Amino acid sequence: MQKTTLLIMAAGIGSRFGGGIKQLEPVDARGHIIMDYSIHDAIAAGFNKIVFIIRKDLEQDFKEVIGDRIEAICRGKGVEVGYAFQELANTPAGFSVPEGRGKPWGTGQAVLAAKDEVDSPFAVINADDYYGKTAFQLLRDWLCQPHRANEYSLAGFILKNTLSDNGGVTRGVCQVDDKGFLTNVVETSDIVKTPTGAMAGGKEINAESHVSMNMWGLMPEFLDLLESGFTAFFRDTVPGNPMKAEYLLPIYIGELLQKKQVTVEVLETKDSWFGVTYKEDKAAVVESFKKLIDSGVYQADLYGDL
Repeated sequence: MQKTTLLIMAAGIGSRFGGGIKQLEPVDARGHIIMDYSIHDAIAAGFNKIVFIIRKDLEQDFKEVIGDRIEAICRGKGVEVGYAFQELANTPAGFSVPEGRGKPWGTGQAVLAAKDEVDSPFAVINADDYYGKTAFQLLRDWLCQPHRANEYSLAGFILKNTLSDNGGVTRGVCQVDDKGFLTNVVETSDIVKTPTGAMAGGKEINAESHVSMNMWGLMPEFLDLLESGFTAFFRDTVPGNPMKAEYLLPIYIGELLQKKQVTVEVLETKDSWFGVTYKEDKAAVVESFKKLIDSGVYQADLYGDL
C-alpha cells in the first residue's frame, strides 16, 4: 500500500493541560477528543503514518494525554507515529529570534518542522478541527494518484457547513475555476449565519461557496519550497513586524498560486466541520458527535472498527 502521511498541527496547544485547553477537552462519553476522530478517519482512509507537530516542552504531557494511546492503537495496524517540534528558536540559517519575541512563527513553520518526518505524499490538518470522513478519503485517494511535485489539493468545505451559531468566524473563501482548481483564497472575517445563508461585513455572501479549513494534500517536494519561503519571510517580512509576523501555510501557498508555480485541486466535501471557536460551541460539538455515534457513523468504542 502506498505510503501517505498525515501531519497534525498541535503546537498551538497551551502550556497547561486540563480545563480551558480546547484541543484536549473530551467531546464524547468515552473521553475522546476531536483529534481522536481525525486520527480514526485518517487510518480508516488508509493513511499509514501520523506525525504530531507539537512544542518540545509539551512532549511528555502530550504523550500522556493522547500520544501514547494513539501509538498503542497504531502499533497493531501498521501505522507509524512520529513527532516534530515547532520551536521559536528554529529560524533559517543566518537569522535569529528578535529580542522580545515570544511565540513561534505560524503554520508554515509548523509544517516545515516536520520535514525530516515526511518521505511521502502528505496531508496537513489542524488538531482542533473535525473534518468528517469524506475529506480524509478524498485526500488519501488523491495522494495515491500520480502527481507532479507542484500539484497540490485542498479539501473544499461548503461555507454553510462551517459556520458557528455563536458568533462570526473567519474563513478562507475559495475562488474555483470551472475545472475545479483553486484560483484564489480570500480571507474573510466575521462571517455570520443568517436565516437565508451568511453575511460578512453587512453584505450577503454565498453560503454555498467553497472554503478552506486548512486541510491540504501536498507533495514532499513542497517542503523544499516552504523552507526557501521561510528564509524570504525572515528577510522581507520579519523586520517590519518582528513581534507578530507569522509565516502562514495558506498565505504561502496562495503566493505560489498567484505566481502560477503550483496548482491546487479543490476536492469538495459536503461533510460538516466542527470546531470550538467559542466557548459556547462546546455543547454543540458534543451534541454533534453524539448524533454521529447514535446514527452509526462512529462506534462508541471509536477505534473498534479499524
